Order: sequence, then structure tokens, then C-alpha cells
Amino acid sequence: MSWLKDSLQDFWERGDKLLLALCLAASGYGLILIFSATRYLGNSGNRNVIVQTAGIFLGVIVYIMISSVDLELFLERSWWLLLIFNLGFNLLVRVPGLGVARGGNLSWIRFPGLPIDIQPAEVTKLTFILLFAFQCAKLQKRDISSPTSVLSLLGHLGITAGLIALATRDFGMVLVYLFLFAFMTWMGGVKLRWFLLGGSACVGGIAYIWPKISDSYLGQRITVVIDHIMGNQETIKAQTQGRGWQQTRSILAIGSGGLWGQGYLQGIQTQSPYENSLNARFTDEIFAVCGEELGFVGCLIIVLLLCAIIARCIWVAHRAPSPMTSLAVMGYAGMLLFQSLLNIGMCLYVLPIVGLTLPFFSYGGSSIITMFAAMGVVSSVKTRSLPSWLKDRNQM
Repeated sequence: MSWLKDSLQDFWERGDKLLLALCLAASGYGLILIFSATRYLGNSGNRNVIVQTAGIFLGVIVYIMISSVDLELFLERSWWLLLIFNLGFNLLVRVPGLGVARGGNLSWIRFPGLPIDIQPAEVTKLTFILLFAFQCAKLQKRDISSPTSVLSLLGHLGITAGLIALATRDFGMVLVYLFLFAFMTWMGGVKLRWFLLGGSACVGGIAYIWPKISDSYLGQRITVVIDHIMGNQETIKAQTQGRGWQQTRSILAIGSGGLWGQGYLQGIQTQSPYENSLNARFTDEIFAVCGEELGFVGCLIIVLLLCAIIARCIWVAHRAPSPMTSLAVMGYAGMLLFQSLLNIGMCLYVLPIVGLTLPFFSYGGSSIITMFAAMGVVSSVKTRSLPSWLKDRNQM
């Protein structure tokens, strides 16, 4: 146990304790909301609270352990291990007896003896960002905007996101990887012309494929939001009973909360015994639970905590000792920002349902541990950051 003692001592001396406090505040707040959102399940709901508590506890341990690791040195020596892990771990969903389907997606694996299911694509977001930042840093030494460099970056994305799409059909998660690719290549210095070219290709691809998928389940997830925003009265009524049911209940819950909410443990939909009253109330729609029971003020606290965590990541990235570590930390900041906006936008009925949890707040063992692990990387970079006077001198 000496390694644990050394990790604790190293973290106490140099680790990012402020970031850990923010993460604990967010996950603790989320645990309070999960407790309320699972009461309708009776005694079985206690299991979700226990699992989430255990996930937070393990997440803190992982945060402290990763804080003491020199990840830049590890990547220099063993980057290929992360690539093998990214591919192999996502393929486990196709192993008979391990893969678990939920919501039409084969996105989970269940190991015998473990009390929680694991979502591989959620875990490999952490390693994908590290590996992609490492690749970008290497290409920056030559010309990251050259056709060869851009093709190699696209190849990395295609292998990882393509595998997730084919293996799991979880296109919401694929969307996160696409955003991470765009965000990190932009931060890494890829020139604007490539984004204009890529954007044009995406628009053309969507225009070509849309007639073929507009009537599918995926297409209706998008059209239901467009009709709601545009106020198409002919279809809104039908949608509230069909594809738009989940988001309709969500926005009604948020709206009924007003400024201060209906009261903790008092939400009409949150405490309803009917499963379809507020779908996914302790996972994807935890923000709606907060809006109903704690009102605008409660939702504002969620937004402020997430903004504080993201701002801390940006602060650490600015002080990072190398382009690779700076880009990795910015990647985690972008991941938090994008996933938070998608989840909240989904609950507010302005974005389609994509099945993404709200970071630190939604229920999910693998999700909460992964988030703490990602912030552990940020803490690791902070422990090795350069003081401003030395950083300025190195740039001379």
C-alpha cells in the first residue's frame, strides 16, 4: 500500500484540490437529485444511490492516483497501448454474454460479479482525448494543416468513431467523438480552410441522406424538435404523444418548477410512480428533475458548477508545460461543455434526444468514474505546470 500512501502525499502537496472540491460538489448535488428521482422505485431505488456513491468514492481514488502519473512520459513510451485499448474495449460489446442492449443500442458490457454495467465508449473518451492530443502535438512539429496530417487525424477519428458506430449503433456517443475531433483539431492549429471543406462535405452528405432517414426513428428525433421550435401546430399534438413525449414531459417539469421549484422530494412528475411520467429521470433527464423540484435557482447552481469546472480546466491548460498536455486538458473542457449543452438542450426541447448523461450529475457508475479520471488528468497536468515567469522565459 506504499504506492497509495505516496500518491496521497504527492496529491496533497501538488494536486489540484480546488478542482476535486468542485467535482465533489457537483457529484454530491447530483447524488441528492438521484435520491429524489429514484424514490418512485421503492427499495430498489436505494441500489442506484449506493452504486452512485460507490462510483464517486472510486472516482476520487482514481483522481488521486492519476494526479501522480506523468502522462506525457507514459504516452511517449506506450501510446500504442491506448490505441489497442480503445479498439479492443469497444469491441467487447459484441462478445456473447458480455454485451447488454439498452434503448436499442448495444452500448454496455456486464462483467460477472460486478454490480454495475460499463459503457466502453464512455470510458474510451478519456483515452481517445489523450491519444489524439499526443498525435496533434507530434504533427504540430511538422505541419498539422498539411493534407497528410489531416488525413492521419481523420483516420484516427474514423477508426475509433466508426468502430463505435458499427459495434453499438450509439450515434449520440459518435456525435461526441465528432465534436472532440473538430474542437481539438481547431485548438491544435488546423487551418480554417479544412473546416470549411469539412463543413461543406457534411452539409452535402446530410442533404443526400436526409430523404432516406427522415421517416426513421433517428430522423423523427430531429424533426420533432424542429417542429416544436417552429411551432408547427399540425404535428405538435401528435408528437407529444409519440416521439416528442419524453421531451414534452421534461420541459413541462422544468416549467412547472418556476423560480424555487415545487420542493425537494415534492415534484409531481419526479415522484410519480408511473415510469413514463418522466422518462430517464435519474439519468438523461436529471436536469428536468432539478427544474421541477428546485426550480430555476437549482438549475442555475448546476450550470454554475459545470462552468466552474470547465473554467478551472481552461486555467490549467493555459499553464500546461507542453502543447500536448494543454491540448488534452482543453479536450476534457470541450467534452464537458459539449455534453452539458447537449443534455440540457435535450431537456429544454431545443436539441434532439441523443442519450447522453449530464456530467457529474446523472446516474451512471462508469460515467462518474470516467469524469473523475478525466479531471485526474487535469490535476496531473496542474502538478507539472510551469510558473508564469518560467513559462514566459521558455517562450523566448
